Amino acid sequence: MMKWNSALYDNKHDFVAEYGKELLELLPDHRHLAVLDLGCGTATLTAQLAGRYDKVTGVDSSQEMLDKARAQFGNIEFRLCDALDLPFANEFDIVFSNAVFHWISDHDLLLKNVYRVLKPHGFLVCEFGAHGNIAAIEKAFAKACRELGYDYKSKFYFPKIETFGRRLKENGFVIDRIDDYDRPTVLKDCERGLANWIKQFFALEMEEMPAHT
Repeated sequence: MMKWNSALYDNKHDFVAEYGKELLELLPDHRHLAVLDLGCGTATLTAQLAGRYDKVTGVDSSQEMLDKARAQFGNIEFRLCDALDLPFANEFDIVFSNAVFHWISDHDLLLKNVYRVLKPHGFLVCEFGAHGNIAAIEKAFAKACRELGYDYKSKFYFPKIETFGRRLKENGFVIDRIDDYDRPTVLKDCERGLANWIKQFFALEMEEMPAHT
């Protein structure tokens, strides 16, 4: 399992939460609704949800992320759990998820879990990487790994929009809106930006390499 550096994530990759704010515009303005933030991370967006709704629960599989979330937002309920084994049923009006689904390869089981936790007529609002996301980075990283004698295997799943749409329908969802689009992202720290990105998101791969590489 990937070990997350919560400080690096918030300091250098806060664009993840910043972009996720656009999702909030898609949510209904009814305070009584119950919301599950699936893959809440350090809870930047969970806190904004808590300001709008009476019941908000944040879940994440990273203890490091949740420790920081609880330290910053002690008034919000957080649970450590796997997105493929959610401990809820018919409990939430909305499942909200930002930049999470591309970390999970089994979208069939994921969507079954999401559907199960939703109340009747509840809905899913999510954002994640689509087909072709970070392709240039992965290609370059894989090449560098081969030159160092390592075999890089991507842990990400970036489906085509048609594939994800089919999965949604197969698992009982009615699609109101589904889009894919280009979103160029400027990293912090100029030429160090990509190094910071790799240190965060390829942490496991880097741990396997000796320090002299």
